[in-house]
Amino acid sequence: MLNMGGPSTVPETYDFLKNLFMDGDLIPLPFQRVLAPLIAKRRTPQIEKQYADIGGGSPILKYTEMQGVGMCKLLNELHPETAPHKPYIAFRYANPLTQETAQRMKADGVKRAVAFTQYPQYSCSTTGSSLNELFRRGRAGEMGDIEWSVIDRWGTHPGFIEARSCYLAVAQNIEAALAKFQPSARSDVVILFSAHSLPMSVVNRGDPYVLEVSASVNAVMDRLNHSNPYRLVWQSQVGPSAWMGMQTGDAIKGLARLGKKEAILVPIAFTSDHIETLYELDLEYMKEGKELGMELHRAESLNESPVFIRALADITARHLRDYSARTIGPTSVQMGLRCPGCKNMTCGQQKHWFARAGRS
Repeated sequence: MLNMGGPSTVPETYDFLKNLFMDGDLIPLPFQRVLAPLIAKRRTPQIEKQYADIGGGSPILKYTEMQGVGMCKLLNELHPETAPHKPYIAFRYANPLTQETAQRMKADGVKRAVAFTQYPQYSCSTTGSSLNELFRRGRAGEMGDIEWSVIDRWGTHPGFIEARSCYLAVAQNIEAALAKFQPSARSDVVILFSAHSLPMSVVNRGDPYVLEVSASVNAVMDRLNHSNPYRLVWQSQVGPSAWMGMQTGDAIKGLARLGKKEAILVPIAFTSDHIETLYELDLEYMKEGKELGMELHRAESLNESPVFIRALADITARHLRDYSARTIGPTSVQMGLRCPGCKNMTCGQQKHWFARAGRS
């Protein structure tokens, strides 16, 4: 289960930030090994305060563990041919890091594994970065002899969209949030789908993330019968360079200026709560909206939703069945295509390695 992770406690914040700024797939920097620790050190006090404000750390590990255990329990019933199933979590920037998980898998004698990204929509800077790191560990022999296949994207998978129409999942949570408004105003409430932004340098080289997030938004609105006006907006910009917009905070200000005073914030690219939902959406943007005289509510994340966990199991079971039947290969057709502007040699090597099921 691949994800970026987050510091479970406040003292882990510096290491998390250092690992994040060291990742050239996510944030390319000149003299990265020198600058990354300095930037992390400068930002640590501010980010430590944010984690303290949301309860003393990120809950993403807790939710990922719950999702993994529940998914594998269901998988043992849905696909007994490959049972028993065991979840391993490989975070990119926080414990358990990919290197640690690789060593555990080797010690456990794992021979068959599925690299299952927990980012529903694919980006070279998120899923791609996690797969690059997994590839580096595999090529170095740190995981032993494992046959790999990959679930690299699932933002429009029927199970994912269906999960978003049930209680504690996004579409139902939108309806629950709408119920908080006066009946006469509900049809005018604006739905703001908020996703983590990307630098335009990444978007302009042909990264598919913006397209895939847009497809997820459209699929969810189809389930809601396009009941309300909506927009897709972007959050979490870092640094002075150009990023995908418009930014969520700017959209809230713009709606207030236009006289649209009721809105719902929907985390469309985050399946579990972490700092982007609990701090940015729940504290920063809610405060901004209140100061502008708006009524804002946030749709809950999927977290421990049993319907979402079932969707994860269904996605994995279908992948295992199709792979066993040889109707699919180790990787999807789309994963095999590099971004037209890609110059990262590791990306090409990684795709070739996984297409051969992790064989050199």
